[in-house]
Amino acid sequence: MTKSKYEFLSDDPNVKTLPIMMALIIGAFFAILNETLLNIALTTLMAEFGITLPTVQWVATGFMLIMGIVIPISPLLMQWFTTRQLFIGTMIVFTFGTAIAAVAPTFSILLTGRLIQAIGTGLLMPLIFNVFLLIYPPHKRGKIMGIVGLVIMFAPAIGPTLSGVIVDYLGWRFLFITVIPFALFSILFGYKYLINVSEVTKPKIDWFSIIFSTIGFGATIYGFSSVGESEAGFLTPDVLISLIVGVTSIVLFAIRQFKVEEPLMDLRVFKLPMFSHAVAMFVIIVMTMFASELILPVFMQGPMALAPAAAGLLLLPGSILNGIASPFMGALFDKVGPRMMMIPATIVLAGTMFMFSRLTAETPPWVIIVGFILIMLSVSATMMPAETNGLNQLPKRLYPHGTAVMSALQPLSGAIGVSVFISILNSKQASYLEGVANPTAPESINQAMVAGVELVYFIIFIISIVAVILSFLVYRARPIEEDVHEKINS
Repeated sequence: MTKSKYEFLSDDPNVKTLPIMMALIIGAFFAILNETLLNIALTTLMAEFGITLPTVQWVATGFMLIMGIVIPISPLLMQWFTTRQLFIGTMIVFTFGTAIAAVAPTFSILLTGRLIQAIGTGLLMPLIFNVFLLIYPPHKRGKIMGIVGLVIMFAPAIGPTLSGVIVDYLGWRFLFITVIPFALFSILFGYKYLINVSEVTKPKIDWFSIIFSTIGFGATIYGFSSVGESEAGFLTPDVLISLIVGVTSIVLFAIRQFKVEEPLMDLRVFKLPMFSHAVAMFVIIVMTMFASELILPVFMQGPMALAPAAAGLLLLPGSILNGIASPFMGALFDKVGPRMMMIPATIVLAGTMFMFSRLTAETPPWVIIVGFILIMLSVSATMMPAETNGLNQLPKRLYPHGTAVMSALQPLSGAIGVSVFISILNSKQASYLEGVANPTAPESINQAMVAGVELVYFIIFIISIVAVILSFLVYRARPIEEDVHEKINS
C-alpha cells in the first residue's frame, strides 16, 4: 500500500488522486456501456446466426450470471493482488473477451467472448468502490460516488441509442471493435498513473465458500432469469430446481461466512444498521428501476402502438438526466446528509408509481416522459446516497466486503425484479383474457396488457411505500471504529 502519514490519500498533497480516478472511471464506463450495447442487436444476431430469441437472450442473461458469480470472490482478490495488478488484469480479461466477440464466427464463440467480458466487468465495480473508499474520507465521498453513479447510469442509458446507430451503419461486430481502443487506452493509462492503495494480506482461501458462492449466486440468477422462457413460470422444473439449489447454497455460504476466521465475503457488515438500511433501500430501488425500464417499453409498443425507436426516445431524457444529476446529488449528500434527500425523493417515486398504475392506451406520451424523468431523478437522489451512507459506516477492514455485497446485489436484485414483475404481468394478462368473449382480438390483448401493467405498478407502488418509511429511519453514518466493531461481533 502507498505509504502516507495521512489516513486518506486525498488529504496528502503529494498524491494526485485525479489520475487514479480517471483511470478507474474510463475502464468502468466502457465495461458498463458494454452491458446494454447488444440489446438493440438481438434481432440482428438472430438473423446472423439462425437462432431463436431464448437462445440469443443468453448474451444478456449469461453476462449477468457471470457477474453474479465473480463479484462475491472480489474481496479475496482485492486482498491477494495490488490495485494496479487487479485493475490491469481485469481490463485485460475484458479486452480479451471483447476481441473474441468481435471476430466470433459462431454464436457459441460470441457468447464465450461475452462471458469473458462479464468476468472483467464483475470484478471492476467492487474494485472501484473499494479504491474510492480508501482514497476519500466520508465527508467527500458523496460527490465522488455521484461521479461513479454518472458512469453507472449514463453508460447503460446511451448504450441502446449508440448501438442502434452502430448496427445500422457499421454492423454488429463494431459494437465490440469500437470498444477495444478505449479499453486498451484504459489499460495504458492505468499502468502509467494508477498507484496501489490497498494492502495485500493474502488471506487463506476457503474453497468451500467459493463453491457455495458460485453455485448459490449462479443458480439463483439463472433461475430468476429463466422464468419468462416458459408459460409455467416459476413452476418450470429447470427454474424451480435452480432456485432451490441456489437459495440452499446461498444459505450454506452465509452460515459458513460466520464460522470461518477469514470469510470470503464477511457478512458481519449486516450488523451495522446503516449498511443494512442501505442494502434494503438499494434492493428496492434496483428492482423498481429494472422493472420500469423493461415494462414501459413493452407497454408503449403494445397498447400505445409506438414504434421501438419512439419508445426508446421517450425514455432517453429520464436516463440521461439520471446520469447528469448523479454528481450533483452526491455533492448535495455531502452537504445535507441522506435524510433530507431520501424523504422527498422516495415520496416522489411512490407518487409516480401510483400514477403509472393508472396508465391506459390513451395516456399521452408526455406523461411517460415526465413520469420516467421523475423516477430516474428519484433513483439518482436515493440509490447512490444510500449506498454511500451505508459504506461510510464500515471500518476499513470491511471495505472490500461491503463493496462486494453491494455489487453482488445489483444483478441479483435486477434478475429478481424483472422475473417477478414479468410473471405478475403475464399472469394478470392471462386471467383477463380468460374472462373476455374474444381473447384473440387486438383490443382484448391490449386491454389485458393495460390490466397487467396497472397491477405491476400498483405492487411497485406498495413496495416504494416501504422505501418512504425507510427514508424516515436513515441518519448520517459515521465510520465505526475497529474495536467497537469487534465488540458488536462478539
